[in-house]
Amino acid sequence: MPMLRGFLVLVLFFILGESVRLLLALPVSGGVLGMVVITFTLMVKGSVSDDLAQASQGLISVLVLLIMPGVVGVFFTADQFSGQWLAVAAALLLGTFLSVLTTLLLMRAVTTRGVGDGE
Repeated sequence: MPMLRGFLVLVLFFILGESVRLLLALPVSGGVLGMVVITFTLMVKGSVSDDLAQASQGLISVLVLLIMPGVVGVFFTADQFSGQWLAVAAALLLGTFLSVLTTLLLMRAVTTRGVGDGE
């Protein structure tokens, strides 16, 4: 039951993000907006509930399933990329590098701040 409550929280933030996207006609995914709102909410709250943590861990274990639709879509539209593979490869490599770099810098900032707060 705790996992169900946590999943309900995630779905509510997704719906909130979709609502904001529709009301403001933003060109951003409702899921992304929901993640931003839940991130700020958890930052203000200062902790994550056990229900939300349990639901999140359950979803992380199947995270690869979220990537599959994009991969399948590229497979079926590969003919549209003919002659553009260099640009696609460069974008993938640069995007991956920037994602990893951003994650590294953010993790370093968070762990440094966390160590300093405990002393």
